[in-house]
Amino acid sequence: MEWADPENDTLVDVGLATRVILYNDEEHTFDEVISQIIVATGCSYDHAEGLTYEVHLVGKAMVFEGQIPECLRVSGILEEIALQTQVEF
Repeated sequence: MEWADPENDTLVDVGLATRVILYNDEEHTFDEVISQIIVATGCSYDHAEGLTYEVHLVGKAMVFEGQIPECLRVSGILEEIALQTQVEF
């Protein structure tokens, strides 16, 4: 995210982290969710499996953190199979 500095007439990168939250549902299997997390984030199977169990047990989990465009891309890939996500700033 950039912020305009009017005194110097420049843009300053604020670097605010954005997160993708994945919510639990009763429609998808563990394998479906694990596979889609891997496709969306590029993480390992073990990491995706851990996130999937967190979503199942807690009801949600942060599955990705990064800049806004990356988070929107990850969220879009997860939603391709109708997973419910939210991008938080």
